Amino acid sequence: MMNWAVLLCALVALSECNIKISLIKGKTARETLMEKGLWEETRLKFPYNPMAKFYQTGDEAMTNDADLSYYGVISIGTPPQSFNVIFDTGSSNLWVPSVYCSSQACQNHAKFNPAQSSTFTWANKPVSIQYGTGSMTGQLAYDTVSVGGISVTKQIFGASQTEAPFMANMVADGILGLAFPNLAASGATPVFDNMMTQGLVSQNLFSVYLSGNSAEGSVVSFGDIESNYYTGQITWIPLSSETYWQINMDSVTINGNTVACNGGCQAIIDTGTSQIVGPTTDISNMNSWVGATTDQYGDASVNCNNIPNMPEVTFTLNGNAFTIPASAYTSQNSYGCMTGFGNGGTQQLWILGDVFIRQYYAIFDRQNNNVGLAQIA
Repeated sequence: MMNWAVLLCALVALSECNIKISLIKGKTARETLMEKGLWEETRLKFPYNPMAKFYQTGDEAMTNDADLSYYGVISIGTPPQSFNVIFDTGSSNLWVPSVYCSSQACQNHAKFNPAQSSTFTWANKPVSIQYGTGSMTGQLAYDTVSVGGISVTKQIFGASQTEAPFMANMVADGILGLAFPNLAASGATPVFDNMMTQGLVSQNLFSVYLSGNSAEGSVVSFGDIESNYYTGQITWIPLSSETYWQINMDSVTINGNTVACNGGCQAIIDTGTSQIVGPTTDISNMNSWVGATTDQYGDASVNCNNIPNMPEVTFTLNGNAFTIPASAYTSQNSYGCMTGFGNGGTQQLWILGDVFIRQYYAIFDRQNNNVGLAQIA
C-alpha cells in the first residue's frame, strides 16, 4: 500500500513531494583546536586516517575527520529528542550518544534518553563501530526517527555507551549512514532503506548540495532531484560495487598529464570525508604538480598568493571529465593555505569527498544503482 505521506503528495499539486534537510557548515574540529592552541598536540595523538572506515574488518568502520563541517538536525523518540548528525554516504549505521555514555566525548553533546520516549524499545544487541582513532560501542535500539518532518517508524539505531575522545572536538552528535545495508554493523537496517520500504520517498534516491561559502545553503534531499542546485546535464555513472557509492575512475590529470590513477582505479563519492583522498604516491605527485609542500603530518601547504595561477585538476569518471579549479581544492586557515588532497596510505581506493562534492551536485540513486553528477549552479 502506498504510504499516506506519498499519497498526499500525489493529491496536492503544489507539494514538492520530498524531504529536505538543511545542512549547516559549522566550525570544524581542526578550527576549534587551532583556536585553542591544541591542534599540534591533538594531531600527534590522533593521526588523521581517512581510509579507516573503508577497511573491511567485519564491523563498519569510520574515521574521525578533523575537517568535517556539514551537519543536519534529526530527532529520535516520542516526543522528539534532537541531534546534529553527519549525513555520511561512506557508512551505513545511525548512532547518537546516550545518557548511558560516560566518555568525555558525550559530555558536550546531546544524549538520547530512552526513558523519555514512549516509542522506544531495546534491540538486545550490542554494536561496535571502529574509528581510525578509537571506537564507539553501545546498544542497538528501535524508535521513531524524524528526518525533515517525515517519521521513520521502528528505525534501528545505536545508542552509544563509549566514544573515542576525538569526538569531543566535533560539532556533530552522531552519524546517519547512507551507504548500503551490507556495510551496516550488527546487521542494522539503514535509515534510507526504511524510508524506501515504508513508502516515505517518491523516488528511491537522495541528493546532496554542499555550499562552500556560507554557514547555510547546503541541503540533502530525500526522494528528489532539485534542478535549482545544478546547471547543464546530469551525468549518470553506474556503481562498480553496491556497498559504498563506488564507481570506476579512469585517471587524474593536470594540464593533460596523467598524475594519478594511471590505468584506472576505484573511487567512492563520500559526503562523510572532507578531502579528496588517494594512495600516498599519487597524492604526493598531485601535490607536487600543483606546487604544494607536504609536512610530516601529510598536510600540503601552498603560497596563498599562488592560488590564482595554480592548475585545474581533472578526474575522469567512467569516461566523463570532472574538473576542479584551484579555488575549490585549496582552503585557508590560521596556518596558511592548504590543498584538499589527503594521504590515504597504501589503500588503492580513492575518496571523492566534500572538496569534490562542493563542485558537483551529487545524486545517489538506489533504484538504478548509479550516481548522478552535475555542475553546481
